[in-house]
This record gives sequence, structure tokens and C-alpha cells, in this order.
Amino acid sequence: MTQTAEAPEQRDLPLRPRRAPRVHRAWFVAAVAFVTIIGAAGFASLPGLLIEPLHDEFGWSRGTIGLAVSLNLALYGLTAPFAASLMDRFGIRKVVAGALTVIATGAMLTVFMTEAWQLVLCWGVLVGLGSGSMALAFAATIANRWFVKRRGLVTGILTAAGASGQLIFLPGLSWIVDRHDWRPAAVTVALAALAVVPFVWLLMRDHPADVGLAAYGADGPPEPRPRPRPQAARRAIGALVSAARTGPFWLLAGTFAICGASTNGLVRTHFVPAAHDHGMAVTAAASLLAVIGVFDIIGTIASGWFTDRFDARRLLAVYYALRGLSLMFLPMLLADTVHPPMIFFIVFYGLDWVATVPPTIALCREQYGEDSAIVFGWVLASHQVGAGLVAFLGGVARDAFGSYDVVWYASGALCAIAALMALVIRRTGSGDPVPAAV
Repeated sequence: MTQTAEAPEQRDLPLRPRRAPRVHRAWFVAAVAFVTIIGAAGFASLPGLLIEPLHDEFGWSRGTIGLAVSLNLALYGLTAPFAASLMDRFGIRKVVAGALTVIATGAMLTVFMTEAWQLVLCWGVLVGLGSGSMALAFAATIANRWFVKRRGLVTGILTAAGASGQLIFLPGLSWIVDRHDWRPAAVTVALAALAVVPFVWLLMRDHPADVGLAAYGADGPPEPRPRPRPQAARRAIGALVSAARTGPFWLLAGTFAICGASTNGLVRTHFVPAAHDHGMAVTAAASLLAVIGVFDIIGTIASGWFTDRFDARRLLAVYYALRGLSLMFLPMLLADTVHPPMIFFIVFYGLDWVATVPPTIALCREQYGEDSAIVFGWVLASHQVGAGLVAFLGGVARDAFGSYDVVWYASGALCAIAALMALVIRRTGSGDPVPAAV
């Protein structure tokens, strides 16, 4: 009896496991998200530089200009929870590419405006809606989908991308406004947003399952991509209704509203004109704001590292208390020149600028599980409503009192209240810090 040699393709050979890449694909996705947020960050750098030029050219009051900025900031936040649901439904790439296009359109149309309502429409509505879809919910979605370990660190890095964009754009935009006009600065912001669209479309991936991998730090085989969830608006509202029945949601929303009021609404919008009121050149004041962005990168990444290891509530309390203290001293530091105490304020405040974001996202994840990105979108909405309110009231206060001093002191007091609110957020059974990856 003769044996027939078995064909090689018929042999039962053991399956080779797919070799894990040296650098997990999640880090490349995070890098793409980082560059994307930088490209869209120009819109956040420009409002503070527009107040004086628009006031001088059109005669619009600072309150009127502040209204457009206020609407922009409010829509930025109110769009975020719906954007998180849309990313689940249609994918990250489509939503982010569309948002960048809307930002570019709104910024470009401001070049042709002649009436205040056009500023409100273009910068307030269009840029606000587009930027809301590029909000921090985008960073939360990337961190939640692609990472199990190092989530806090990744959240800090992506949050710092906004500060990096500010660092890149602000000095150049202030030079353009000072030497040429505000219109070329608006065009620059529009082109920067458009330039990132192909980058997102070609390199971004929606889920680890798209490339056959598990999330970074996950145990076990890759999980299948979850089915798209229809009715994004209903899901976003449902998550809000459910979260609103819990006390931690209101505490997180309240603290984050104060965060937005004391950063985007106050310092980012009014620091440059306030410094200019004291005789400081616009370019010098804008450069100081850019330096805040430098130290914001350090502070936010460090905050993400701390969030992986320490109680997020206590971190928030410390951050808000230190921020409030620094704002109380600012009116005494503003002058016509840059001096060492002002530099100390810039460094100190920069380290604290958005260090609150990683622990806030961690607390949302701890409290609300798989809906945490959407719930954080609603918490972010409160952040931007607070920012929008102070952007408007800051301009009104400047028109009424001739200075910003009362706004600085009031914001410092609010930060002290936020520190107390953070300490009373209850913890869940899963509230222990995520262990660091070895």
C-alpha cells in the first residue's frame, strides 16, 4: 500500500498569530488627531485679536463683538454631544472632515462682512457649529475607542493640541493683524482648516477593528466594530436626560462652566485688549498668550499622567484653587511692559489652563460608562456656555466700567467655588485610577 504525499496546502499547519506592531496603531491615530486639532486651532486664536480692529473699522461696541464670540463659544459646546453621537453613527472621518470645511467657510466669509449680524452669522454660527464638532468630545472619543491603558495621558496630549495650535497661530496672526489687516488673518485660519481635511480623510481610522487590532492595552482578541447607532440626536438627548438625574453630572457641568468662563471666555478673549488698555502692544500681549500655550502643553500632558494615578476629584480641586488665586493677582500685574511678575503669572496660569480636562473626562468615564463621551459633550457644553457668557459680559463690563478688573476678581471667586464643588463629587466602585501600562 503506497502512501500519497499530502499536498503542502492540505497539511494542518498551526495558524501563526498576527505579529503585534512595535508601535501600536492607536498611537498613529492619536497623532493624526493631534495634527487635526492643531490645524483647527486657528479659529480659537483669532477672536481676541479681532476686538480692537473691528471696533476701530466698523464702530461696533465690544459688547456687540463679544456677542458673536459668545455665540461661537456656546455653539462650540452645544454641538459637541451631538457630534459625539454622529461620530458613532457616521464615523469620525466624515464628521471631522465636514466640520473642518464648515470652519473654513465661516472664517472665509467674514472677509466680506459689513454688518454686525454678518459677524454673528459667520463667526458665531458657522465657525461655532464647525468647531463644536472638533471639540474635546473628539479627543474623548479617540481615547475611549483606541486606548484602554494610557487614556488619561492620551486625553492630555490631545487636549494640549489646542494649545499647540494656539502657540503656532497666535504670534503669526497677531503680526498679520498688526502689519496688514484682520482679513488676511481670517483667510489664514480658513486655509489652515482646509489643509487638514485630506490628512484626516486619508489617515484617520474610526475603530481598532478597522485594522484588525484590539485597543491599546486591551486584554484578549480584537473586538468587532460595534454597529452604528441610528438616531444620533435621540441618543444624545437620552444620555443628557439620564445623566441629569444624577448629582455628579451637575457638579461636573458646574465646575466645567467655571473652567470655560475663566479660560476661553475671559483670558483667551479679553487678555489682549485688557493688556492693551494698560499700554502694552498687541503683539506683545498676543505673544504672552502664546506662551500660556507653551506651558499649557506641559501642564495638560502632566495632568493626564496624574489622572492615571491619582483621585481626579482632588486634582480638580487643586487646579481650580490655584487658577482662582492667580486671577486675583492679575489686575495688579497688568502694565505697559512685560515684567518678571507677569511672566510668572503666564507660566503659572499656563500650567493650569486646561489641566482640568483629563480628570473631568476620567470622572465622566467613571460615572457614565459607554455613554461617557456623549455625557462629556454635554459637560463641555456647559464649559462653552460659561465661556460665552463671560466673553459677552467681559465686553459689557469693559464698556461700562472702563476696565476689566471686576471680571478678573469675579472669575477668581468662581474658581474657588469650583474647587469646593469638585471635592463633593461622589466616587463609584470603579473609581480607582487606571493602572499604568508596564
